[in-house]
Amino acid sequence: MPFEALMTVDIIETLENYIQKIRPPEEIRPKLDLGYQIEGQSIILVEIRPDWKDKTVFKEYGYAKATFIKRQGIWKVYWLSGNLKWITYEPKPEVKSLKKFLDLVEEDKYRCFKG
Repeated sequence: MPFEALMTVDIIETLENYIQKIRPPEEIRPKLDLGYQIEGQSIILVEIRPDWKDKTVFKEYGYAKATFIKRQGIWKVYWLSGNLKWITYEPKPEVKSLKKFLDLVEEDKYRCFKG
């Protein structure tokens, strides 16, 4: 089930502000950019890169994911493993807010999100 309308507006505003702060310089963006996807109750932070075979096609590669659990009012945190499966981020498997999730990704203390 997708997010409620008001919550979606808050989520998009938070993510847009975050992405603007961390995006690479303008001249690098054709080779590497950052963005996000909203899928149901999940937020996925992505790298955007040209396909290695066809440089005119851009692909999005997830590196951090948070899923909102409405009943508990928490966000479950995941990282993408080498076998392309989302794994619970064990040092901190859940947070109380989207902002805390983004702070966790930026800290990346265990190098799970950005390598």
